[in-house]
Amino acid sequence: MKCAYCKQEPKNRCDKDGHDCTGGKVDLSEYDKEENKPFHRASGYFQYEFGNNLTRLEELIKFCQRMNYQKVGLAFCVGLASEAESLSKILEQYFKVESVCCKVCGLDKKRFDVPNRKPDKFEALCNPIAQAEILNKTKTDVNVELGLCVGHDMLFHKYSEAPVTVFAVKDRVLAHNPLGALYSSYLRKKFGLKNN
Repeated sequence: MKCAYCKQEPKNRCDKDGHDCTGGKVDLSEYDKEENKPFHRASGYFQYEFGNNLTRLEELIKFCQRMNYQKVGLAFCVGLASEAESLSKILEQYFKVESVCCKVCGLDKKRFDVPNRKPDKFEALCNPIAQAEILNKTKTDVNVELGLCVGHDMLFHKYSEAPVTVFAVKDRVLAHNPLGALYSSYLRKKFGLKNN
């Protein structure tokens, strides 16, 4: 599949008229499982009810309410500690919130063969497995990821027992807006894309 390069008329007919380019070769029976139905329905219902008028934060709150979640876990990057505090304060208006920072337990980079930027000083390495395990122990209903590094985010998702959603991803250069790389004429040129 190369849906990103869709040449159907109209483009992306799957969205316009339900066209199935796979010819029915994809097994859709997983949607019939009771454990999957609430996620699929709730997400689809928001577009029906609110159109495209919810921020990611509003959608997150409404989704958790619709799913009757009581306890939300927040796994965040220490570089976004201020944002994590603000997000936690907002979520605590609706839910019990457990939060855990990426540097929890103070892992020494040297122990994991990761070089220090300043070799003579201690530098902590991120600990996404512990973030997941700590939230697992508190029995969160859902975990929210805020700005974990690429790779660390994958480990966090792998070890989290609760479903995980991403509130924001880390992009140190573009103010945590990685789509900016696709909108910036300079960066489009840098990656060999034509400007729109």
